[in-house]
Amino acid sequence: MQKGPAWQHTRRSAEGFSLIELLMVVGLIAVISAIAVPTTANAVRNFRVTGDARSLSNAINLAKMRASSTFDRTRVFVDLTTRNYSLQRWHKTALTWVTEQSTPLSAGVTFSVGSLSTPPPNTQATIAQSPQCLDDSGSSIANSACVIFNSRGIPIDSSGAPTGADAFYVSDGISVNGVTVSATGLVRVWHSLASSAGWKKQ
Repeated sequence: MQKGPAWQHTRRSAEGFSLIELLMVVGLIAVISAIAVPTTANAVRNFRVTGDARSLSNAINLAKMRASSTFDRTRVFVDLTTRNYSLQRWHKTALTWVTEQSTPLSAGVTFSVGSLSTPPPNTQATIAQSPQCLDDSGSSIANSACVIFNSRGIPIDSSGAPTGADAFYVSDGISVNGVTVSATGLVRVWHSLASSAGWKKQ
């Protein structure tokens, strides 16, 4: 096959891409972006709500260990309005709850059960956040939820009786992650879509 002069090849390569070729590349990038951006956004949102559930689980386990090691009551205090949760211990001398650390939920994540009406299997009788916390004088604190451990690391209610109905639920509006505490203090993390209950243990 006979090739043209070298100057023809040089000229052809110097001309660059045609407008049609550029438009095709731009169109391809647009299509890939339209597919990738929502998928990436959903993945980031899922990482946030799952990460918050794991952090809540870690805080509850830490409260249980602190209670057993210090032989004192501890609790995880959740402020449903400000979307914060705190590890607190009971100060025997001052007779007050002392906050040791406080953590906010990620952006776009709230304490919520979504539209679910069924709790994870073998946990609560009715799906709900844990009962309200009590202040130092024993009065209920509005818009709060608490998981309390006695000095032996056993979950208890506000009256001091053992309980196995504690749970925290966080949601990003698409999925719900639950952190449940059994009567023995076993902490489990669950996941479900916010639209219909299909709980799976994580």
